Amino acid sequence: MTQATRMRASEMKNRCAVALNSINISKNRYTDVLPFDNNRVVLDPSARGYINASFIKISESVSQFIATQGPLPHTFEDFWEMIIQHRCPVIVMLTQLVDNYKIVKCGDYFQADGGPRRFGNICIITKWIKTTQTSLILRCLEVNYIESKEPPLCVLHIQYPDWPDHGVPKDTLAVREILKRTSSVPPSLGPIVVHCSAGIGRTGTYCAIHNTIQRILVGDMSARDLVNTITIFRSQRIGMVQTMEQYLFCYDAIIDELEDLISDTQ
Repeated sequence: MTQATRMRASEMKNRCAVALNSINISKNRYTDVLPFDNNRVVLDPSARGYINASFIKISESVSQFIATQGPLPHTFEDFWEMIIQHRCPVIVMLTQLVDNYKIVKCGDYFQADGGPRRFGNICIITKWIKTTQTSLILRCLEVNYIESKEPPLCVLHIQYPDWPDHGVPKDTLAVREILKRTSSVPPSLGPIVVHCSAGIGRTGTYCAIHNTIQRILVGDMSARDLVNTITIFRSQRIGMVQTMEQYLFCYDAIIDELEDLISDTQ
């Protein structure tokens, strides 16, 4: 599995026309990581229309994903609009807000620990927050339109800040805990949102691990072909799984989890 390459300008122009529209160009965190027109997440036209996010799926019988970039301050409302419109039950955040080099990787779209936060016509409230032994930060968030009479949408926000950009964690424990906390969510509830900074490297790696294990557990042995899975993911969002190190980490996490499941049944 070779390292992911970015799109040529001509291909990007043909496949990412909406993202390159002058109205939308400032909504992209990186100019070379754009959603394809055919499977981008489309927001209700009466809301805000475009978001840098892609539907990722292989099988209807397992979790569906939305892979997206770390939200920018001027796209926070778009992000929460997407969560509400597509009834997303879980957000998996695989990045820090600011990395060790003081580079901003993601805007603070989710911390509402001191009280409600408003993003345009949308309000979020933190119901509880806790940290796990594997350094995951879990938040239960309630999301709703400010004037809505409908009950709020409850969203589990899982942050894993220790996964380095372009790299891999020191072990597979935290990634597999995320899997355990999300794999039981019925696909019918809505897609799981996964993001890092660009929404391709760490995001693609997690989606590949989650998807492969779920498919194996439902008897789909074609899931053992990880190259094919990543190839399909890359046809749905450019650069999913960026490096050889991330590709090998997929195998480590998959093997560790399957070995644990086998030992639990014995």
